[in-house]
Amino acid sequence: MPLSERLSGGVSGIQPRLHRSLQLALFATSLTWAFAANMIAARAARGIAVRVQWSDGYLLLDAVFVVFLLAMGFAVLEGVVERGAPLRRTVGLPKRPTAGAEWATGAAIGWGVVAVAVLPMALSGGLYVRFWVEGRAWWLAGLNLAAAAVLALGSEMAFRGYPYRRLIGAVGPGRATAAMTAVFAVASAYGSGLAGPIDLLNGGATYLSVGIAVLLGAVLCSAWLRTHGLWLGWGLRFAWIASMGVVFGLPVAGVDNLSTVVQTRTIGARWLTGGELGVEGAGLTAVLLVAAIVGVVRVSGDWAWDYTRPVLVPAGYPMDVAPPAAHAEMEKEAAASPAGAGLVQILPATPQGRSVEREG
Repeated sequence: MPLSERLSGGVSGIQPRLHRSLQLALFATSLTWAFAANMIAARAARGIAVRVQWSDGYLLLDAVFVVFLLAMGFAVLEGVVERGAPLRRTVGLPKRPTAGAEWATGAAIGWGVVAVAVLPMALSGGLYVRFWVEGRAWWLAGLNLAAAAVLALGSEMAFRGYPYRRLIGAVGPGRATAAMTAVFAVASAYGSGLAGPIDLLNGGATYLSVGIAVLLGAVLCSAWLRTHGLWLGWGLRFAWIASMGVVFGLPVAGVDNLSTVVQTRTIGARWLTGGELGVEGAGLTAVLLVAAIVGVVRVSGDWAWDYTRPVLVPAGYPMDVAPPAAHAEMEKEAAASPAGAGLVQILPATPQGRSVEREG
């Protein structure tokens, strides 16, 4: 990939190294704004939905407002260090030729994890499924799929986008990943809409579900670290939410407001079915997410090479500077002397009539 294309497609671009305290300040401010934007968007969406009598679209409106507020807030913060920074780069969605492939690959991984996690529940008879096939159910399913796509984008922007990048700049990728996975797990357990479509102070969280949220956060952070973009993680997060809530009709983080055509309840051992939390509370999911980290690393090899390797800047000694005065004087003397007078012949140490290898 050409250097100019890599720089234009990268997320961080070329910026002077910022002081650690400034990076931490930008991280704290951006994360605070992410949670504030979530609350503002929820109130605005509720008010509009009530005013226009469109309760069906509340979740989609909420997600759209969250993404809009996050983008505007992060753009303002990025303007502190780089004026005129491209918005797509700021929010973590750089324009690149592999964006569609990254998104689709992430969606395939997310779908695969959920499908394999649901399979033992189905085989053991732990799923009670009902179908609603009227026209309104399909309309709501379409709205919920759109809401899941925008909601997944908002979640990635808030937890693996601008705040995560600034934290990496301050403390490094290892510590930043540990911190953001912890924040994501707490938000998933106690009700941030940015982590999933769940209610405030959700009391159904368990130690296992929090651990699964940590592993999910690690998978999504790995997607960012391997591609320096949100495309892969966005596709994975969308498939995680949509397949769970819309396709299989299971609760997402304990709430079933995405279930329409398919409505499913789990019956049986909690470690197998996850209880009221569904897939996000089942023991097998934790194992599958560990495998998903390996999968993300393996499928993203080319993208990691294209988008995350350091840019090689040509360096060396300049060749257009004037030679030393003594060197220039020697060249003049050599040019003025008769041809061949300045040449020195170096004779071989071994006589030419025999070979060194035959010395013995």
